[in-house]
Amino acid sequence: MKALVIGAGGVGSAIANIASRRPFITSMVVADRSLSRAQAAVTKVNDPRFSAQEVDASDVNDIRALIHKAAPDIVVNAVDPRFVMPIFLACEEEKVNYMDMAMSLSTPHPTDPMNKPGVKLGDEQFARADAWNKNGNYAVVGMGIEPGMSDVFARYAEDELFSRIDYLAVMDGSNLTVDGFDFAPSFSIWTTIEECLNPPLIWEADRGWYTTEPFSELEVFDFPEGIGPVECVNVEHEEAVLIPMKVKAKEVRFKYGLGAQFIETLKTIHTLGMDKKEKVKVGNVEISPRDLLASILPDPATLGSKMHGKTCAGTLVKGLGKDGKPKSVYIYNVVDNEWSMKNYGNQAVVWQTAINPLIAMELIANGAWKPTGISGPEWFPAQPFLDLITEYGSSWHIREEDPKGIVA
Repeated sequence: MKALVIGAGGVGSAIANIASRRPFITSMVVADRSLSRAQAAVTKVNDPRFSAQEVDASDVNDIRALIHKAAPDIVVNAVDPRFVMPIFLACEEEKVNYMDMAMSLSTPHPTDPMNKPGVKLGDEQFARADAWNKNGNYAVVGMGIEPGMSDVFARYAEDELFSRIDYLAVMDGSNLTVDGFDFAPSFSIWTTIEECLNPPLIWEADRGWYTTEPFSELEVFDFPEGIGPVECVNVEHEEAVLIPMKVKAKEVRFKYGLGAQFIETLKTIHTLGMDKKEKVKVGNVEISPRDLLASILPDPATLGSKMHGKTCAGTLVKGLGKDGKPKSVYIYNVVDNEWSMKNYGNQAVVWQTAINPLIAMELIANGAWKPTGISGPEWFPAQPFLDLITEYGSSWHIREEDPKGIVA
């Protein structure tokens, strides 16, 4: 498979790093608005299959020109979700396959944003399904860790473990700390703000999609492998869109283990207006407050050597098992930052994200997954994906939970 990866930040450079160890990749072009950053990612892998290019991910025509030049089998979007649609549309127009780890952005409901969804995550992409079906190429959307592996866990739960799913919540948490920083998100602050300060999206079978206040329904969840209890809240995330489209569940939501201090910091950012995307004029310069904040905070890709702890992504499922008895499980993946830094030189969160599009690409290359049109991770059989997780150096586990309160 020939791949073009757009974005050479934390996740994009980790994709290149991991891909250099997989023989199914015949060539990979890593492109970024900063040519030097793309070159640094390529230099690190020291592999003749890899090369660097410059591209403006906001410019459809610039992306199309690069697709012409690179002639890839697939384009992998590894930049912030604000660039999803330019890359997605460029691939549609060039009739080339596409994959991303976050979907097109949402727009709040114009009059009742805390109760009703407006434009949901991914709506802009799925609205173009007819064009992709007509073109005959595919787009696999939401193929990171969350969304991505978490959706695969949901599909596995339905196929192998449950006869009825009453409740499905993707639960994300960590005990990561960064030396020298009181506030240093391990992922893009631009994306973190988008996820956490938008009205959370929830699905219920008898109600459809609805929204709530940010940071709603705080609960303490005990994460595995020594991470321990973390305060989790409802957050807008793609799983609440994708999973109900293919997995039969009475309720689907995403809960993020932010912790009390992180939540208060995000609330302060919102109160001060530093989360705004619209540009403001400061003297003779125009800049969005969110972009300014992102430029001040440390680049997550550079934090690995200062970071300590583990990150966990998983799916909590409650309902009836295949035997008809009450059942509850947490299916999860944990990555230790010390391990990922030692073995790959990538911090835990970006490494945990980056393996998933590559696993999906390998399954497509070997014919185990056969995508058509626009599809998410739960469109495909879960077991082949889970089998490759171990081969990629990671692992997945099932922890039995207390089935109390589940009625048969």
